[in-house]
Amino acid sequence: MSTMVLAETQLTAPTIDFLGLAPLLIVFGAAFLGMLGEALLPRAHRYLAQLSLSVVALLAALVMIFPNIGDNRPALALADGMRVDSIVIDGPGLFLMGAILLLGLVSILLIAERRVSVGGAFVAQAALAAGSKADADQAKKPGLTEVFPLTMFAIGGMMLFCVAGDLLTLFVALEAFSLPLYLLCGLARRRRLLSQEAAMKYFLLGAFASAFFIYGVALLYGYAGSVQLVDINAAIAGSGNSQVLLMAGLALLAVGLLFKAAAVPFHVWTPDVYTGAPTPITALMAACTKVAAIGGLLRVFNVAFANSGNADAPSLAWDWQPILIAIAIATMVIGSILAVTQTDIKRLLAYSSIANAGYLLVGVIALGQALGATLFYLVAYGFTVLAAFAVVTLVRDADGEATHLSRWAGLAKRSPRFAVIFTLLMLAFAGIPLTSGFAAKFAVFSSALEAGQTTLVVVGVLSSVILAFPYLKVVVLLWLQQPVEDAPSVSLPGAMTGTAVTIGVIVTLLLGLAPQFLLNIVEGAGQFLAQ
Repeated sequence: MSTMVLAETQLTAPTIDFLGLAPLLIVFGAAFLGMLGEALLPRAHRYLAQLSLSVVALLAALVMIFPNIGDNRPALALADGMRVDSIVIDGPGLFLMGAILLLGLVSILLIAERRVSVGGAFVAQAALAAGSKADADQAKKPGLTEVFPLTMFAIGGMMLFCVAGDLLTLFVALEAFSLPLYLLCGLARRRRLLSQEAAMKYFLLGAFASAFFIYGVALLYGYAGSVQLVDINAAIAGSGNSQVLLMAGLALLAVGLLFKAAAVPFHVWTPDVYTGAPTPITALMAACTKVAAIGGLLRVFNVAFANSGNADAPSLAWDWQPILIAIAIATMVIGSILAVTQTDIKRLLAYSSIANAGYLLVGVIALGQALGATLFYLVAYGFTVLAAFAVVTLVRDADGEATHLSRWAGLAKRSPRFAVIFTLLMLAFAGIPLTSGFAAKFAVFSSALEAGQTTLVVVGVLSSVILAFPYLKVVVLLWLQQPVEDAPSVSLPGAMTGTAVTIGVIVTLLLGLAPQFLLNIVEGAGQFLAQ
C-alpha cells in the first residue's frame, strides 16, 4: 500500500491596480448592466435607460483616465513584486483609451438617433426572414435597444486592445470587440439582405484573421517561452532561438492586426461591410476600430519587435520594416486609386479609410519617432469621419439613405448649410490647409521624413493628390451640378445627429487652425512602457 504525499502549495492573488483598470471596469460594467436591463426593464423604458447608462458610463470612464496620467505601470503584479504585463497603463495607452471613449460617445449619439428615420437605423426584431410579411410589419416599430450594450462591449474591447501587454490579452480584446461588431453589422432596418451579407462577410473573414492571429501567438510562444511583449523583445535580444518561429509568428500575428486596420491585401471586406452595415455602425468602425487597430500595431511593434536592448543583436526592425513598407505603399496607392472610381458615398469613404490606414502605417513604420503624430492623426481622422457619416444619414429619399453620388447632384441648392458642412469635411479628407486633415498628414509625413522614410513620404504625398480627386468631385457635384428630378431631401437632423455633426466639424476646424494644443498632449504622452 502506497502513500501519496501532496506538497502544500500556497496560492496568492495578484495585486490589482483598480485605479488603472477603472476606465475598463466602468465600460464593461455598463455593458453587463445593459444586458440585465434588456431582461428586466419594460420595453418602453429600455431606450432611455440604455442611452443614459451608455453616455454616463463613457463620461465616467473618461474622467477616470485623468488620475492615471503620468504614472506608467502594469495594472497587475504578483505578490513577490514580479510584473505581469497583461494590462499596461502608460501614456500612449491612456491617450488611445481616451480617444476611443470620445469617439465612442459621438458614435453612441448616432446609434441613438430616432428622429431622422422612424424607429431609428436598427431593425426592431433581428430574428425574422428579410422580406417576409413579419419583417414588413415591424418597419415602423422602435429599433432594438440591445445595440447599446453590444456597442459598449465593442468599445470596452477596443480600449483593452490598446493597453494589452501580452498576446493572449490582445487576442481576448480582439474577440471582445469583433464579435459585437459582427452582430451589429447585420441589424440594419432597411436593405436587410445587404446588411446580413455584410455581417456574414465580416464574420467569415474576421474568423480567418483571428485564426492567423492565434496561430502566430502559438509560434511566438514557442520562440520566446512567453506571450508577454517585453519577454518576446528580451528573447530577440538573446538571439539564441530559432528565427523561423519568430518570423513566421510575426507574419501571422500581423495578418490579424492588419485585417482590423483594413490594410491591403487584407482590405477586401471593407467596402462591402461599410456599405451594408447600418451607417452609425459604419461610423463606429471607421473611427473607433481604426484607433484600436493602429493602437495595437503601435504597441506590438514598438514594444516587442523594435530595437532590442542588446547592442550585439541585430535589430528585428530591419527584417519586418521592408514588408510593412510594401504593405503601406500598396494600401495608400490602391485605396486612393479605387476611391476615384466609386459612385456610392459609403464605398468612397470605405476606400478613403483604406488609404488612411496606409498613412497611419507610415507612422507605425517610423516607430517611436512618429508615435505622437500617429496619435494626432487618429483623433483628427476619427472626428472627421464620424461627422461625414452623420451627414450621410441625413440625405434620404423614400427608400431611406440615398448614398449613390448621382442622387447628390445639386443638393447645395436645397440645403446650403448641409453642403457647406460636407464640403468642409471633404476638404479635410483631402488634406487642404487650415483643416485637421492637413495638420495630421503634415505631422505624420514630417515625422516619417525625420525617421528616414523618404520613399513612404513621397508615395504618401502622391497618393494624397490622387485621393483629393474623388473628394473634390463630390464638392463639384454638390455645388455645380443641376439637381435630378426626384432628388432626395436633406432631413433636419435630430438632437443626436446634430450634436455629432457639430462636434465633428468643431474638432476638424480646431485641429486645423490650432493643432499645437493636441500635438503638445500627444508628445507629452511619451513612449510605450517597454521594460
